[in-house]
Amino acid sequence: MEVVEFLNEFHVRIGFDRFKYRNLNAIKSIKYGNENQVARWNFDKKVWIIPISFKAQVLPIITQCRATHILIKENLPEKVDVIKPLPKLDFEIPLKQGKMRPYQEEGVARGLQLKRFINGDMPGLGKTLQAVATVVGAELHGNVTFPCLVICPSALKINWCREFDMWTNKKAMVLDDKNKSNWHRFWEIGNTDVFVVNYESLKKYFVTNMPEKKDLKFAKDITMDSRISLFKSVIIDESHRLKNPASITAKIVLNITKSKEYIICLTGTPVVNKPVDLWSQLAVIFQLNKFGGPDGYKMRYCEGGSGKSNLKELNYLLNENCFFRRAKEDVLKDLPPKSRQIINNQLSNQKEYDLVNNEFKKFLEENQNLEDKEIKKKIRHETLVKIPLLLKISAKGKIEEAKEFINEIIESGQKIVIFVMHTEIVRLLQEEFPKAVRVTGMDSAEQKQHSVDSFQKNAHTNIIICNHKAAGVGLTLTASSEVLFLELPWTDADREQCEARCDRMGQKNPVRCTYMLSEGTIDNWLYELIETKKQIANEVTGSEDNVTVDFVSSLSKFLK
Repeated sequence: MEVVEFLNEFHVRIGFDRFKYRNLNAIKSIKYGNENQVARWNFDKKVWIIPISFKAQVLPIITQCRATHILIKENLPEKVDVIKPLPKLDFEIPLKQGKMRPYQEEGVARGLQLKRFINGDMPGLGKTLQAVATVVGAELHGNVTFPCLVICPSALKINWCREFDMWTNKKAMVLDDKNKSNWHRFWEIGNTDVFVVNYESLKKYFVTNMPEKKDLKFAKDITMDSRISLFKSVIIDESHRLKNPASITAKIVLNITKSKEYIICLTGTPVVNKPVDLWSQLAVIFQLNKFGGPDGYKMRYCEGGSGKSNLKELNYLLNENCFFRRAKEDVLKDLPPKSRQIINNQLSNQKEYDLVNNEFKKFLEENQNLEDKEIKKKIRHETLVKIPLLLKISAKGKIEEAKEFINEIIESGQKIVIFVMHTEIVRLLQEEFPKAVRVTGMDSAEQKQHSVDSFQKNAHTNIIICNHKAAGVGLTLTASSEVLFLELPWTDADREQCEARCDRMGQKNPVRCTYMLSEGTIDNWLYELIETKKQIANEVTGSEDNVTVDFVSSLSKFLK
């Protein structure tokens, strides 16, 4: 139980634990005379409110119930000033290909000033590239930022390695069971500069002794692997995952980031619910002292606990000390009208996929070179059965990691269009997101139109699940500028049509199309096939996307 004492009243917050009813009965026992209950429930703040005149009755209950007692002193006026524009980058950071957009350069310049900060740019603005360029730029300025540790969701591990490889000469490695005991050797011999690990594996790789949960109160109670001192900088992707300071993960990260000069948090949703969500993120970048310290932050900006207060001042101080955020509309002039990105992920059902894939591979190897027409017909039939099956299994294995991506988009206040192929995938997505609407071959024309209208006009309808064919033409879905292909269509023409549901007249923002491809699966073959057909079609003036590609032979080459 938490009791926050203001100048004129108490706010009592009762948790859902085994003492809930004991604490609730104690609060309700405070009465006017012998009859009327004093405590009244505030639905907005989710607290019981008791006038300060009953302090003599409240204080003994605090002691009896071992409640946390937070005293809010006089609320001073908010300190607010003009937020300064981000600085310009005054030197060049060489990249292996392309260059940063102007607003990204400004983000890097500000990051180099702050060193320990939160990049809160909305999804789609390239926070990953900014983080990579910041640690590389700091090194160019004479700072020691490598080896660098990247902490990220499991779905993004491979992506982070590819980003470093794409933009820099730095070599990245994913920590796994094979290198658990000797990963540091790869740095010592000059073979790796960046180590990538997911949140769930932090304990496995960096903790040598963990007390029982009942004995774990502080981060210092955890014994860490001494090798964490090797890291000179830390990048924490999707840092809002650390919003619960009581979590083991948050405590481990706090131990890892201690004494690091460069600590970069990336999140499109820094505050998921209330200002207290920022408390732990500020702690891991060691910036809480700029906000009155651990207790001062909660008192000044969280009403002592989970409330909200002085938000304009909080926003100003964040931007002044350790934070910046740009929305798409802020940087429209720097963004292309449409962009594509690929997210490589690992399947959650890899064994199921491998079983079917290996059977299919064996079948092709045994029959590929036979000339009999009946055998060739059999091969084509088997191929047409197995390819959709493999694609469906792959899509099922991507849903867990797709959830993280989808949640990031909707939690940042945006809407998203999801394209899939199989009915089963539609069903699984709707189980995860029951408020989502859909446009599929199973729906009537009236149902489809109702879904489109709801997505376009209802602020609370933020996800629409679409089949490539059913929703690929004729519909306008400009309420979203985010498109996710959980499954690929068969042709580039279909892909373009699907993207055009958002990238069309009436769209106010640049459209980002994200393709989620499972590492080492048939997804990659199909994506390459689409690109091949596109290139061939583009070479023929006036042609449509009707070029036939021998997909059996190309698939056999891919599976080898």
